[in-house]
Amino acid sequence: MKKPAIFHLAIPINDIAKAKSFYTSLGCEIGRENPHAIILDFYGHQVVCHMTKDELAPQKGIYPRHFGLVFHEESDWENIFARAQEHNLSFCQESKVRFPGKITEHRTFFLEDPFYNLLEFKFYRNFEAIFGAREIVEIGDRT
Repeated sequence: MKKPAIFHLAIPINDIAKAKSFYTSLGCEIGRENPHAIILDFYGHQVVCHMTKDELAPQKGIYPRHFGLVFHEESDWENIFARAQEHNLSFCQESKVRFPGKITEHRTFFLEDPFYNLLEFKFYRNFEAIFGAREIVEIGDRT
């Protein structure tokens, strides 16, 4: 059986130790590393943290840029939410239910890493809403 492609994302950081602490507290494994970058196993996907001397600044909100995971099992979403709470990670947006009662209903929360990268974690009540339900135009929160 052919293995599916994995997602690759590169993000800016300015402190490798802080990056390792934050991402391992979420359950990520550390792959290769050097003084300029670390590779993370982000639940089967590759996130590469690259050191930068550029000033890092927070976004004004969760849009337009963030990344994260969509879980197939609600218990996996609940586990990562509990893990984030246990490790006192910085919540950018607390847990909530978006679009209650609709086919696109999902649980979500946002974290902010120490470098202002925003991460979203979701669980959809209806699997087909992840890529389907094209007739529904609501995506995200209105800003």
